[in-house]
Amino acid sequence: MGWAGIVVLGAAIGFAGWWLHPLRRLNNAGRSGGSKGARLWVALLAGVLGASVSRMAGNVTGLFHDGEILEWPVCTAVAMIAVAVTVGLLSRR
Repeated sequence: MGWAGIVVLGAAIGFAGWWLHPLRRLNNAGRSGGSKGARLWVALLAGVLGASVSRMAGNVTGLFHDGEILEWPVCTAVAMIAVAVTVGLLSRR
């Protein structure tokens, strides 16, 4: 998949996770703060970092020795978890 694919995957998951997370939507109904853009950037960064760290860890441990069979689902799952935790924590403040 390459590093460009990892960045695109992480950014897409970050944006989708930020947009669809239920805690973010509940907090936006009662608040009119201007930090929505900052939270979006943090979600995008969490997605990219989650996908990148999982790819590096998989390569170091030999999990991805066969190429891309496990790389896509593992990177996607770790990025989703990172974004869900990050957006959830930011929404509770």
